[in-house]
Amino acid sequence: MYRFFLSFVILLFVSSPALADAVLPTADKEGSRDDPRLKRYEGSFIISFEQRSFDAFQLPLARLAQVPGRKDNHNNHYFEPGEKKSLEGSRTRLVYLLPEKRTPLEVLRNYQQEIKEQGGDILFECSGGECGGDPGRSSAGGGGEMSLAMYLMPQESISDPVFSNGHCAMTERINDQRYTAAELPASGLHVSVLTYTLKGGSSCKAFKGRTIAIVDLIEAKAREQKMVTVKAEEMEREIAVSGSIALYGIYFDFDQAVVKPESQPTLQEIAQLLKNKPELKLLIAGHTDNVGSFVYNMDLSQRRAAAVVQALTSGFGIDRARLTPVGVSSASPKATNRSEEGRAKNRRVELVEN
Repeated sequence: MYRFFLSFVILLFVSSPALADAVLPTADKEGSRDDPRLKRYEGSFIISFEQRSFDAFQLPLARLAQVPGRKDNHNNHYFEPGEKKSLEGSRTRLVYLLPEKRTPLEVLRNYQQEIKEQGGDILFECSGGECGGDPGRSSAGGGGEMSLAMYLMPQESISDPVFSNGHCAMTERINDQRYTAAELPASGLHVSVLTYTLKGGSSCKAFKGRTIAIVDLIEAKAREQKMVTVKAEEMEREIAVSGSIALYGIYFDFDQAVVKPESQPTLQEIAQLLKNKPELKLLIAGHTDNVGSFVYNMDLSQRRAAAVVQALTSGFGIDRARLTPVGVSSASPKATNRSEEGRAKNRRVELVEN
């Protein structure tokens, strides 16, 4: 009976079009919309759409080059551009399926023309292997060389369900890669446009030979200061009751472990807590969301915790013996990692009584 049921489930899985293959769209993805500041290529359909109110984005301004000794989360040799522009602000990602017989070059040139007509500047352009990394990969794959798509949108950051049109467009093997980075000063936008044709694997046959355009629009802006600095007295009370307190006022750049200057008010309050309670010893626990592998985030969270300890000892004269850095990765979430709001709650530093 069990064998029969298992065979039935497998048959249902592989024979269901909804699960086994992407389908040609007849309308934009529900809930998606163009950004009014940059038109789409005529006849395109939006097949993936993502908006974030505040995000980090590394805009390539030169070809990718291998970073010796470093691997990404999928055991690929790590590549990054020789020059890049680090951006923070609101980000919109639009993934378009282009009409038949439109080439990546034709689509890219149309975007560049639209940008120039709006008074924008083309900052960088590359094609195929000239971009660096593996030109035949989009965002998926392991054990080889990173691609430009992997740098722009790592596989683990793709939220589209497996077998969906958007997931297919961003993870299948590719041909004829073209890329441009641009700036629209009048709109306050930076633009990243990646185009390529899909080879059309087992879950993506409907898109074989079709051109995809992935457009990221980043509007640099200051992060909203929603987290009130927790005072030393409140930290003391919370630790006395529950043994720990979560803090959101210590900031790091994306994928970095250097404490940012705007963390000073919270660091000052932690230092005051330790001066008020000279017998108190703390675990400084770094927590991340689940974007990236668990092992990679364990190392990142450990380095961030160590950076906080270093900031307290060197900047405020706290005895190093009272502080122990601990990396927790994504093992102890405060909220779901399925939404940006949840991931923001999970990215934190906790003080734990030791």
